[in-house]
Amino acid sequence: MERRDMIRSGIGLAGGTLLSGCLRSLGFEKESAWRDPPLVSDRPNAVYYPAVIEEMDMYGKSTADGLTVTLMYSFPHRFWTVTGQDKNKVVVGEDDSLHLMVSVWDTETKTVLPMNIALEISNDDGMVTQLSPWPMHSPSMGFHYGDNVSLPGEDTYTATLRVGPLQTRRTGAFEGQFSDVTTATIDFQFDTRNTYYNIEIRKVDGKAGERGSVELAMENMPAGRAPPKSELPGQMIGETMSGDATFITTRLDDASRFGEGTYLAISPRTPYNRIILPLMSLSAMVTRDGTTVFDNILQETLDPELGHHYGANMENLNLKPGDTIKIMVDAPPQTARHDGYETAFFEMPSMEVSI
Repeated sequence: MERRDMIRSGIGLAGGTLLSGCLRSLGFEKESAWRDPPLVSDRPNAVYYPAVIEEMDMYGKSTADGLTVTLMYSFPHRFWTVTGQDKNKVVVGEDDSLHLMVSVWDTETKTVLPMNIALEISNDDGMVTQLSPWPMHSPSMGFHYGDNVSLPGEDTYTATLRVGPLQTRRTGAFEGQFSDVTTATIDFQFDTRNTYYNIEIRKVDGKAGERGSVELAMENMPAGRAPPKSELPGQMIGETMSGDATFITTRLDDASRFGEGTYLAISPRTPYNRIILPLMSLSAMVTRDGTTVFDNILQETLDPELGHHYGANMENLNLKPGDTIKIMVDAPPQTARHDGYETAFFEMPSMEVSI
């Protein structure tokens, strides 16, 4: 079985009204609202406006080894994990206290990094829980890591985060960076009244279920946006869509950091907010006069100019007018999804662009 087939088989804030009186009261009304919030029944196979928006707040951030690590929280909420082409719904458990979220970026460039993350939570009595948060996509937060967490009660806790190393290939000024494990600690106070009074659940009026996306929250921190297509280096070949994701195809003929010859780069991003789509598997095939002249896997790469993308060096092959590039999605983004993203980026047929 070819690697491509193995991958395909799975181997290897918008306007709204406040819900439940701003959720300012404690008790079953508030708890019921977050444990089973409304879900749009007729959802498109695309990014859509969810029925409700669960707001968030920040516990704190830490800077170490050139990285900024943030710890945020929200109500416990459902999400969907992805394995291969399949997804699994994760519901809120009776013991879940809150939904913790982690975002990591390069402090200097504010580039959000898809890194391995391990989280340990402790209090004065010792370790409370440890987990590896899921890489996630959220309409309001973009790309991040998160999971529902159960805490034994109201207390002061310490979150110890071990971040890295980055597995994605790095080029240019990023080459050799993010190769070590960085440890960051953030103290936080879990107090039911203060925690839940500071955030709200908002019902989306009029747009729930429609194609589109809510505004990104936390405007003072990066959300993992891909560069605008007008700012990508090289020559743009085409813009296509598959599974409601946008794919920008470019070529760089004189970028020595990628090696000799033409470099083919594919920059996939979500519609509306240009959020990066890491943990995908892509490949490309170039045909000329009916003959295949290039057929290879595209390597997930982080570059200061191209941003997060998938690319391959074409060595001695120079693209010519009339060449056709077929882009194949061998596996969709292996990221968990919040409401609004869980139906998108699954059925992703191949795309073609021509020189």
